[in-house]
Amino acid sequence: MVRSMTGFGRAQMEINSMSISVEIKSVNHRGFEFSSKTPRTYGFLDDKLKSLMQSLVSRGKIELFVTISALDSDDCIVEVNHSLASGYYKALKELAERYNLREELSVSSLTRCSNDIFVVRKAPADEEAVWEAVKTVALEAVASFIKMREAEGAKLKSDVLSRADTIISDVEFIESRSPQTVKEYNEKLLERIRNLIGDVNVDEQRLLTEAAIFADKVAVAEETVRLRSHIDQLHSLLESDEPVGRKLDFLAQEMNREANTIGSKAQDVDITKRVLNIKAEVEKIREQIQNIE
Repeated sequence: MVRSMTGFGRAQMEINSMSISVEIKSVNHRGFEFSSKTPRTYGFLDDKLKSLMQSLVSRGKIELFVTISALDSDDCIVEVNHSLASGYYKALKELAERYNLREELSVSSLTRCSNDIFVVRKAPADEEAVWEAVKTVALEAVASFIKMREAEGAKLKSDVLSRADTIISDVEFIESRSPQTVKEYNEKLLERIRNLIGDVNVDEQRLLTEAAIFADKVAVAEETVRLRSHIDQLHSLLESDEPVGRKLDFLAQEMNREANTIGSKAQDVDITKRVLNIKAEVEKIREQIQNIE
């Protein structure tokens, strides 16, 4: 199924006393580029998330954001900075003795001296348990992300196929018109000769030779056959389940090359107009293909 390289997905769940949200967005890119933003204490998730995304997405510049919040305080540990508390205690006693102050030292008086006496930190995380929880949410976000990519891809596919049909219509005209140009050239050549030499008999063999040379010069059958083949390949690639963006881009280049060759051979205004139409449609196809994974 054709996928666009632009997409967005988000999921949020509560797992193992954690509220976890994962948000994914992507834009066009020649290859696979990934960046993630996770909470500072969960940096071990970055490589795992990259591997997960790389297994599911082949192209695009992808940004992934993770937020993790504890639903209770059981994972918090409060510790006492004893060296700091001891220092404050000694300093306060010294102050009281030196200035004959009444000693009223208490825990509350110590803690008022500095907020750093108590140190609050998170309990060590069970990395594997955290990863399994985040992975569950990430997969939910990825499903939404890919669904959007596929919806956008369906629109791109429809547009590209419509333009391919237009190209085939122009190719059919060129194929029917090209032999007619040889006949018209032959008639004009004969008329020009008669205008120059009157009713004198014309060497028909020489006339046929000239017509054959012209026909060979303007023949575009090989190019139109190849162009049709490229359109068939385009249809096949768009039905593939594999990422086909790069192949489609190469194919569009080949289609443009055939159109240029036909244009260089064409000596007919109507064919030239159709060639310009083909080139315009190929360019629009190339623009759309830049969005396909």
